[in-house]
Order: sequence, then structure tokens, then C-alpha cells
Amino acid sequence: MKRIKIILLGTAILMLTNCKKQIETPKVIYEDTKKTVVQPIKIDSSEIEIADLPIQFKGTNFLIFPIGNIHVYSRNSKSSFDSSSSESDTGYKISNNNENEITGYLTNLKFQEIQSDSLKVLTDKPVLIQSVTFTNTFFKKNIQQLLVYSLADMDTNRDGKLDTNDIKSLYISDVSGNRFTKLSVDFEEIIDWNIIDSKNRLYFRTIEDTNKNGEFDKGDVIHYNFVNLLSNDWKSETYKPF
Repeated sequence: MKRIKIILLGTAILMLTNCKKQIETPKVIYEDTKKTVVQPIKIDSSEIEIADLPIQFKGTNFLIFPIGNIHVYSRNSKSSFDSSSSESDTGYKISNNNENEITGYLTNLKFQEIQSDSLKVLTDKPVLIQSVTFTNTFFKKNIQQLLVYSLADMDTNRDGKLDTNDIKSLYISDVSGNRFTKLSVDFEEIIDWNIIDSKNRLYFRTIEDTNKNGEFDKGDVIHYNFVNLLSNDWKSETYKPF
């Protein structure tokens, strides 16, 4: 009985240690940050790239094709894509969408104008898109149809992959995928954002790891920014609410 208790105690300690390691995984590693930006992303040989069925936001002239990766598992030397597979269709879905938003863990998007069969890719850089929000902005009777993205674009924790443990950045584009532009600053995590139609501005907040401990906590600084949506370059400007 004593031996069983020791084994159980050891198992519990190991589990707590593993949990602690997961919790303490930093979002940023600052040793040679230049290497963090250019470090190649590891390719998972158990994954393949697929596309979900196209999505069209109401009132737009473009179809959006979510692109992402799924794992391929083998059963008795046969791929899970074999017709004998018992895996449900939900295993091949990489995104979810509602009236104005697409969510998931997407590696890219492709766009197609409804009067064309050609496809345009959003970006040629490695990204992990976690949300895409469609918004109509109104200014002086003009309508702008925009997409706002929350995504990881750098392997900030230097583990060789883009995932939710990396810093999330804020991007914007036209509804066609053109003018894909980063709004937030490198190594600053997006907190939230909002569009004010009367000012034709997108306001957003980010947090910077100013104490360089690899985590975002109360010792860090929050930055307040806005973007004039009528400008040609969508350049972010800072503001001070207090």
C-alpha cells in the first residue's frame, strides 16, 4: 500500500510539473529576437492542407475560401481518408462562421469575385489566422467593406511553429483581400478593437511585455491606437485616453 501511495504521489507531482511547464510557457523569447522573426516554421508531415467550402458575407461580391491543415491518421496502413474510415465529416472542417465572422486556425484565405473563376491568395507569408471579422463602415454616404484579422505572424516563442502560444497581431484588408496590412506593432499582443463609424476610425489596444519576462502581466504597458480608415496607407496612430 505504501508503494502504491508513493507511485500515486510521484504521478501527481509529475502532472503538476507538466501543468506548470505549460502555464509558464512564454509568449516571447528575447534571445536574438531577429532570429525569432526569421526562424523557419517546422512542417508537420502528418498534416495536409485543405479548404473549407466557400463563404460569402451578405452584401459582398466575393467568396472566401478558408485554408488550413488537418491531421492524417493511418489505420492498418490505410489513410483515414479511405472510404472505410469511420471518422465523421466534422473531422475535415477547419473553420466556423456566422453572419459576420470566420473563426478557426487557418493558414491562409483565398478570394474569388463572384463574376470570376480565378482565385487570389491573401498572403504568401506563414500566418495562423484565428478570426476574420467582416465590417461595413459608413462615411459621408460611402460604404467601405473591410475584413479585420486576428492572427499570429511570427514564431515569438521560438518553438518552430505558429500556434496560439505566439503573439496575436491585428491586420486589415479590403473585402477582396487586397491591401492586407498589419496594424499592430511587432511583439505587442492585440487586446481588442472597435470601429467608430462617425469618426471612420478603427480603435485598438495592445499590450507590450515591457518588463521582458516573456509574459503579459500587470507590469506591462497597454498602448492605445487608432487608424483612419479613409487613409491610403492605414497607418496606426497613438492616443492617450487619460
